[in-house]
Amino acid sequence: MKKWRCSVCGYVHDGDNPPTFCPKCNAAAEKFNEIPAEESALIERARKTNHCHVQLLALLEEVKKVAAVGLADELDPPCVALFRKATQTAHELQQAIKAELAGHMGKGKWG
Repeated sequence: MKKWRCSVCGYVHDGDNPPTFCPKCNAAAEKFNEIPAEESALIERARKTNHCHVQLLALLEEVKKVAAVGLADELDPPCVALFRKATQTAHELQQAIKAELAGHMGKGKWG
């Protein structure tokens, strides 16, 4: 499927033709440029990877919630240490994922 990029705001549209108006900035269809096939394929791959990153962010948030329950229980020091480690590791991974996604956006690997 063809992809089109709005030259005003960068919005990427999938379709045989550009939209009549940009859904993001309301620019006219003439402001859209067709994205070359090679770049379009990269966008598809990046969408898949970006989706995985977003899923991981949500799962890591769940890890932090579960760890908080364990921390509140305070069964014994080794358990508390593991729950603290899980919380810290989840936070660090989330920050790394956010940085990676920011890098993707800066390189145009988002769309």
